[in-house]
Amino acid sequence: MATSLHRLTSAGRYLAKRNLLKTNYSLPPFSLQSIVGSHRLLATQAANQVMLNVPETKVTTLENGLRVASEDSGLSTCTVGLWIDAGSRYENERNNGTAHFLEHMAFKGTRKRSQLDLELEIENMGAHLNAYTSREQTVYYAKAFTKDLPRAVEILADIIQNSTLGGAEIERERGVILREMQEVETNLQEVVFDYLHATAYQATALGRTILGPTENIKTINRGDLVEYITTHYKGPRIVLAAAGGVSHNELIDLAKYHFGNLPARYKGEAPTFPQCDFTGSEIRVRDDKMPLAHIAIAVEAVGWSHPDTIPLMVANTLIGNWDRSFGGGVNLSSKLAQMACQGNLCHSFQSFNTCYTDTGLWGLYMVCEPGTINEMMHFAQLEWMSLCTSVTENEVARAKNLLKTNMLLHLDGSTPICEDIGRQMLCYSRRIPLHELEARIDAIDAKTIKDVCTKYIYDKSPAIAAVDSDSFCLLAFPPPPPN
Repeated sequence: MATSLHRLTSAGRYLAKRNLLKTNYSLPPFSLQSIVGSHRLLATQAANQVMLNVPETKVTTLENGLRVASEDSGLSTCTVGLWIDAGSRYENERNNGTAHFLEHMAFKGTRKRSQLDLELEIENMGAHLNAYTSREQTVYYAKAFTKDLPRAVEILADIIQNSTLGGAEIERERGVILREMQEVETNLQEVVFDYLHATAYQATALGRTILGPTENIKTINRGDLVEYITTHYKGPRIVLAAAGGVSHNELIDLAKYHFGNLPARYKGEAPTFPQCDFTGSEIRVRDDKMPLAHIAIAVEAVGWSHPDTIPLMVANTLIGNWDRSFGGGVNLSSKLAQMACQGNLCHSFQSFNTCYTDTGLWGLYMVCEPGTINEMMHFAQLEWMSLCTSVTENEVARAKNLLKTNMLLHLDGSTPICEDIGRQMLCYSRRIPLHELEARIDAIDAKTIKDVCTKYIYDKSPAIAAVDSDSFCLLAFPPPPPN
């Protein structure tokens, strides 16, 4: 059972590792240049052709507003899922944690299937049924053989429309979620990012955790779950996405049959989330037993559809990621990674660019020895400032290539492609073609990076969250240079 049903409470964070190619022979300079140059030209042409040969993402909207989006790559397996515009951001203080609680209840039986029947059916199909909740989305998806696509869609429709939400199951899951909260508290990266949201978006929905506070978990009842479903699980807020061996026409027919009765309208006004204002602030939790400091620092960024999103993604790639286990050392492209390696400043660091609908967090997460915190913060801020003042065209070109590589590597398999389709349909109301995305990345130059980073980083008050055994001094961001 553990292999077929999964719940994911947060999105994974991917680190790109670099491999250095070494040769034990030498060539004359002119020969090496001609060989590398010709291969580079061929590689560029091949990459451009791959971008154009990606299967089309087909989109159809049903009468009730539910959108069906798919990419058919002719595989023998497929991934199909429901991306719902509903997450913890749509909650208030009283019902915070309901979306995540409801995700847990989806696998606990429906009017057609008991929990055991559901588990056995998934196992016998050789399929995997997964779900997770984020701050703005709730997702249920299944990976199965292409021939089992109709059954997978029917199961997904069953669990979101016919869950029994029995009292005994609710009480059992209440205990499961409370234990899950204890497990999350041992993951310091998750803890620090929750603190970062809490201080950056104080007294707003984005500042609350996805799991909700303990007192809410102990009091959420069936009425709260039913109210959340009837409020948010409407046709216009749902995307049925699929990738792999999927016929779009077949998927449309399945969607009409299983989701055609989903309501399209609200009795009152459609639910919207309140504006979440960013506050430059800090929160520090001191634990003298901790051997390492876990710190996140971020400035306010932009939402998914903002034109500055892609320049900030390139800037994020310029800062990069580093871990002591990485090869390359001082030869890494990231200047901050070179400094961290040479000076033994930290165990690891990871740049991030977290986007929501109308806001975002752009920053750095680091794990340091207590004695090197101030030095690591100093060099991190210097690198942030260099993005605003002295980044070069060569550095930007390298970061753009790395960003495109990471994006393509992330789309390896039907599950990440399906994830990309569902997320983009909710964020952009379309899926951006890869060649268009590549063109938008290629259009960025050093001046764009300087302008955008000056706009969001220079002389801005950051939000800081830290869990450590010592105190550290945050060096103030330098003021803008005189005109």
